[in-house]
Amino acid sequence: RRVHGEISLDQSVETKMVREVVTIQVGQCGNQIGSRFWKQVLREHAHHSPHRKFDEPLSTFFRNVDSRFDDPLEIPVGDGTGEIRSLKARAVLVDMEEGVVNEMMRSDLGDLFDTRQFLTDVSGSGNNWAHGHEVYGPQYAESILEKIRRAAEFCDSLQSFFLLHSLGGGTGSGVGSYILEMLADNYPDKFRFTTSVFPSQDDDVITSPYNSILSLAELRAHADCVLPVENQALLEMCERVDSTTAKKSTASTITAVVGSKAKAFDHMNNIVAQLLINLTSSMRFEGSLNVDLNEITMNLVPYPRMHFLLSSLSPLYTPSDVKLQPRRLDQIFTDAFSRTHQLLKVDPRQSMYLACGLLVRGDAQISDITRNINRIRPELRIIHWNQEGFKVGLCSVPPVGQPYSLLCLSNNTCFRHTCTALHDRFLKLYKRKAHLHHYTQYMDVDRFETASSSIQDLVKEYCTLEQATPPSHLERMIPIL
Repeated sequence: RRVHGEISLDQSVETKMVREVVTIQVGQCGNQIGSRFWKQVLREHAHHSPHRKFDEPLSTFFRNVDSRFDDPLEIPVGDGTGEIRSLKARAVLVDMEEGVVNEMMRSDLGDLFDTRQFLTDVSGSGNNWAHGHEVYGPQYAESILEKIRRAAEFCDSLQSFFLLHSLGGGTGSGVGSYILEMLADNYPDKFRFTTSVFPSQDDDVITSPYNSILSLAELRAHADCVLPVENQALLEMCERVDSTTAKKSTASTITAVVGSKAKAFDHMNNIVAQLLINLTSSMRFEGSLNVDLNEITMNLVPYPRMHFLLSSLSPLYTPSDVKLQPRRLDQIFTDAFSRTHQLLKVDPRQSMYLACGLLVRGDAQISDITRNINRIRPELRIIHWNQEGFKVGLCSVPPVGQPYSLLCLSNNTCFRHTCTALHDRFLKLYKRKAHLHHYTQYMDVDRFETASSSIQDLVKEYCTLEQATPPSHLERMIPIL
């Protein structure tokens, strides 16, 4: 395994032991992302394992059960040749409104979920972090923890929890933050990854700056790794896919649904689902350079509170438009380091790279990956103490319909601009005490001050690293004889 300052290019095939992941979907956004994720991951496994066998790759996200019993009987993986009886997702679904979860249950995904892993209410959190965190969180804490415990007990080697949520509303931000803290307290040795949707500048929830700052402070304190995603970046990526596929077809997928807000969100959520699928590909499939989730945190998070990773994907496509012209590996690398393929609207090339992970899928050669790293590295500002800080993963199984794909995860000081923009929007409301009474009926106002200070400290830490310069000289160590 590599440490900072080295490129990991050991070509030996490692012995894999499957690690399970429990996905926790919170709020409307989290459950909508989850819906697209489960469809895509099922599609990928059906494509690569068409014989309906319950094997180790499938067991990362799914259980195999005999549903003839009231309490479905667990069927172990065994040697990976057993028939699939009934798949159940390793998932917990939480929402303080019933709409999205009920819609999912009426869809073709309905049988995939164990209804005992649901928790819903009817009144919602009113776009209020404090209502979700201070009311619904404690009210449902024992029930949520029991559902998480049940999902964890069905795992042989649980490695991580994935939390899917948004920061702008009330349930995803407030209840999501509460669940994240519970995970840190009750499962401190399991990795906590979050996919967190950040609000855009023109977000229609007027209190989203309050919700976002309060959530961001909790993410800084309790997550191991945060994959921030911005709605505006997703929308522009969808438009880019639309313009590309329109050249090939008179009826592109996205164009066909213009005017349908629900379908537009589906396509945006598909991109987030691709992020999660590529992130876990090495956990599920064989490859010469398999990268586990613990290696991502080990190599890409040099400081514990600076665990926000900028992600970019190449190629961009929707599940319905996979028959695009295959892209060369060199072009995929170039695209992954361009702003048009990022899931967050920032400019990493104007800031400092602390570390970078490159997760490649497909029949790529190590020599080609190394050549592309050497080609792109001179264009990047990389912190002086980690000049060779690329973590490389290579999974031999490509995504459906494409020969290659690349997920780039970078720890970059440009995230401070996202924090600063959110904090500025927060101050515009907070200085005027606008809508503050909706929050102070559930929590003390000092919580805003604490969250604000946490975000300012995070920005200062990024600024310090942004301005870091190599020492002019290094003192030579003299051995004591």
